[in-house]
Amino acid sequence: MLSGLTFRRREAILGWVMASPWLLGFLAFTLGPMIASLILSLYDWDLISPALLVGWGNYREFFVDDPLSLHSLRITLFYSLMAIPLHLVLGVILAMLLNANIRGQSVIRTVYYLPAVLAGVAVAMLWRWIFSPDFGLLNLFLSYFNIEGPNWLGNRTWVLPSFVIMSLWGVGGGMVIYLAGLQGIPTDLYEAVEIDGATAFRRIWHITLPMLSPVIFFQLIMGVISSMQIFTQAFIMTDGGPANASLFYMLYLYRQAFEYRNMGYASVLAWILFLCILALTLLLFRTASAWVYYEAETQRT
Repeated sequence: MLSGLTFRRREAILGWVMASPWLLGFLAFTLGPMIASLILSLYDWDLISPALLVGWGNYREFFVDDPLSLHSLRITLFYSLMAIPLHLVLGVILAMLLNANIRGQSVIRTVYYLPAVLAGVAVAMLWRWIFSPDFGLLNLFLSYFNIEGPNWLGNRTWVLPSFVIMSLWGVGGGMVIYLAGLQGIPTDLYEAVEIDGATAFRRIWHITLPMLSPVIFFQLIMGVISSMQIFTQAFIMTDGGPANASLFYMLYLYRQAFEYRNMGYASVLAWILFLCILALTLLLFRTASAWVYYEAETQRT
């Protein structure tokens, strides 16, 4: 059937055929549901009664009538502002420490990486026990220094810092990516600055961080996307409490969709979250030219 076609045309058709499973899956399970949720955001639907067209009513409820929507968004943004910088800094520091030629290097790397592959529910249950005010390991550790630990998950002041502390459990996943970036830095750059008498701090500031900046940028983007969608930890550990102090955005979306069955309003929440993540990502890309160094682009210029 393809014998009468040119080689380029046959190659193009074969490429589309090979890509068709992904394309069909994308249309059926990603693009299709996105379009359906966008249409559904204009309706009031509880999964049982017929959908009722309300136009922009759901959007008005989000911005004007529902205080918890913006409250949950602020909590999620505040968590992201605390967690993402800590992940970036600790990930880079760990990677630099484990990039040195030390004894048992591979074992130590594995130990740091393993927590990143554990299931979210299991990790949440573990940290719920660690944060327990009665028999938790964290308060027990603080008691050795005559410090009375707070009710971490039951106190409005400490509940968000608790989630930030718990998020550091998975810093080993980013550490592995930073390690790959560090090992891709040419050693002759370090040798050149050592000959010039540069200190360790200057080597890190002028060589390591600029050469590692594309990896840091990638981790920053992924951190924004993941932190804005935090759900499992809050659902298992606090269910939004105390007094909605840990009502993360995804948890509130879940409540609207599957507890209150406000599918139209839940679709609005989903699209607002999508637009927020998109805006933050585009903003980071706009700022990337000021601090992300790409060696290949420099060589071309």
